[in-house]
Amino acid sequence: MTTWTNDELDRIATADELQIAPLRGDGTPRRPLPIWVVRDGDNLYVRSYRGPDGAWYRTARASHHARITAGGIEKDVVLTEESDSGINDRIDAAYHTKYDRFGGTYVTPMVAAQARATTFKLLPQ
Repeated sequence: MTTWTNDELDRIATADELQIAPLRGDGTPRRPLPIWVVRDGDNLYVRSYRGPDGAWYRTARASHHARITAGGIEKDVVLTEESDSGINDRIDAAYHTKYDRFGGTYVTPMVAAQARATTFKLLPQ
């Protein structure tokens, strides 16, 4: 595994959306889907707006691999589940800071327990 460069972190974290294409069991990617991405320190995180019922999330949880594109960066990543409550509290704050301008209709589900349970940390390959 490699680490993110500061440039990659900045460019991905400042993008409004990230395109994620989780890999299926046979190694082929799903069609890319736009989702929100936030940064906490030197890490990037994503969640499923639909919680565990999200189709992209179910595929990602099965394979733990995806291809992402955001801010002009394209990377293969490993998806690790993040369950630490302190980190998830900071991720909630990051979602509010970055996306509250879109209103509670969109942000509230992203910080609800159902979405928190779907938090993935993105690790570059």
